[in-house]
Amino acid sequence: MNIMQSEFLKYKRTFTRKLIIFAPLFLVIYALFQKLFMPADYLRPWQLLIDLVYNWSPVLFIPIGMALFAALVKLQEEKAGNYRGLCTRNISPFLIWVGKVIVMAVHTLLATIVFIISIIISGFITAGGAVPWFKIFAGGVVLWVTSLALIPIQLWAATWKGTFISMALGFTGMIAGVIAAAKPYWVYVPWSWPTRLMCPIIGIHPNGVLLEALDPLRDPSVIPIGIILSIMALIISTILTAVWFTKREVK
Repeated sequence: MNIMQSEFLKYKRTFTRKLIIFAPLFLVIYALFQKLFMPADYLRPWQLLIDLVYNWSPVLFIPIGMALFAALVKLQEEKAGNYRGLCTRNISPFLIWVGKVIVMAVHTLLATIVFIISIIISGFITAGGAVPWFKIFAGGVVLWVTSLALIPIQLWAATWKGTFISMALGFTGMIAGVIAAAKPYWVYVPWSWPTRLMCPIIGIHPNGVLLEALDPLRDPSVIPIGIILSIMALIISTILTAVWFTKREVK
């Protein structure tokens, strides 16, 4: 708990926290501008908003956003001394790494909550018809859970080689995720998990096309599979990268 409290203090009043948590509010600003140019008494269907947001988020914003988040955490750690405190205090590098992953996961959860609220607000501004509450909340929660495995992977890349490698990995993962999401081997590509699980939840193909009612991609059985894979991958990758970090700091 002390390690996690220390990590939270590092985020206090930083650009990283503001960017991660409040970036989803862009949806509200975008909706307000849309409203200015929409004809009087014209409202788009809620489904159109959901399809747009939950298709682009896993395809683009999660892989690139997670890569940027990890890079910012690395830069922030450099400003804080680049782990020099480990040399003077009896602190476990393994636990420091795990605590850092947990705190990043908490911040992405906060960002997801703001994201869901932003969707609801922007929908009330520009959308009409019944509010698809289940799709909004299920989509947000599933996106968060399936993105957790990327945290230790991207943090490792940023800590190992810096911002460029972290962003390059995120960009490569984005492309690989889009390609793999509709393929049988999607289970082997962590960047494809959020995109693949959105297919049965919102009924949209990773390329943005509406899925037919009997399309295999609508099979909801992939949802528990993807969630279990994400949690297992989070635990395993956190342990492996924490071991790597421990050996690195000991050397």
